[in-house]
Amino acid sequence: MTNTFDALVTEYFSNYLPIQSGFSKRTIENYRDTFLLLFKYQEAELGKRICQITMDTFSVDLIQGFLSWVEDKRGCSVATRNQRLSAIHSFLRFVQFRCPEHLSTCNRILGIKFKRTVAKTMNYLTVDGLRLLLRMPNQRTAQGLRDLALLSLIYDSGARVQEIIDLKIGSFLWMNANVISLYGKGRKERRVPITKETVHIVNTYIAGLPVKSRNDSQHVLFFNKQGTNLTRAGVGYILKKYFQQAKNIEPGLFPSSISVHGLRHSKAMHLLEAGVNLIYIRDLLGHVSVTTTEIYAKVNPEVRRKAIEKLSMQIVSEDKTTLDEKENLVNWLKTQI
Repeated sequence: MTNTFDALVTEYFSNYLPIQSGFSKRTIENYRDTFLLLFKYQEAELGKRICQITMDTFSVDLIQGFLSWVEDKRGCSVATRNQRLSAIHSFLRFVQFRCPEHLSTCNRILGIKFKRTVAKTMNYLTVDGLRLLLRMPNQRTAQGLRDLALLSLIYDSGARVQEIIDLKIGSFLWMNANVISLYGKGRKERRVPITKETVHIVNTYIAGLPVKSRNDSQHVLFFNKQGTNLTRAGVGYILKKYFQQAKNIEPGLFPSSISVHGLRHSKAMHLLEAGVNLIYIRDLLGHVSVTTTEIYAKVNPEVRRKAIEKLSMQIVSEDKTTLDEKENLVNWLKTQI
């Protein structure tokens, strides 16, 4: 294959990303959208056709202009701007390896920095809020049972929404010892335990499916009325509907809004509050580094409160056990041990 720009882009998307790097379909689609936007920018703003892009015209000025256009003209966030730059950087790292003659151009563009973003408030549900939310779907209807199974599984597994959307019926039917396999970023597999209550809910949902779907191990686990995959937007709509119903009942239990990813945050927070080690939470969520997981400890006020109380107990080390407490301890030892 020649080293023309279009040939490099073709090889990058058809071979490098899916085969050599094992990127997920969604990541590849996001990277593809970046290039489609870049082509649109060049044609609309610079008056140049797509065929005029070459590695020689692929410059710092072009990419900086494109990134400014993404933010200023399209009104995208800094986070989106950074995602577009990440896709371009990925392509250029491929070009560096594939075509050393373009090393200098690639290095200059790779020098474009990511902008710092303002951290958003991490919304999550309390345990009581989650319980109320999961009481909202009507289990007597097929749709309500599907929605309960969907939301329960998202929370219990701590999965990303795409990981749940991609599940097949066979993924659940043949799982062993209440453990389900999820495929996250880079198609990395991780095995996640789920509770017997969630297993029961999902099995009940599967048992009520049409025979044709139920017996097809490759059929998607959660689907719409047309029998096709739920979309990310569709799952978000389902959550928002029940979230609003629950919030109308107990407004004080809920944040202003919640996303599907917020259920994942909720699982992490609840595990953290229960004293579960960050390393386990990292593995459950599929984070590469525990540093990513540590953010939950930083934003959870209950964890901070317990840490302060523990420190206070260590400082005030006097034995202040009362007679009643000692008698209770004796009774506990007699009855529970």
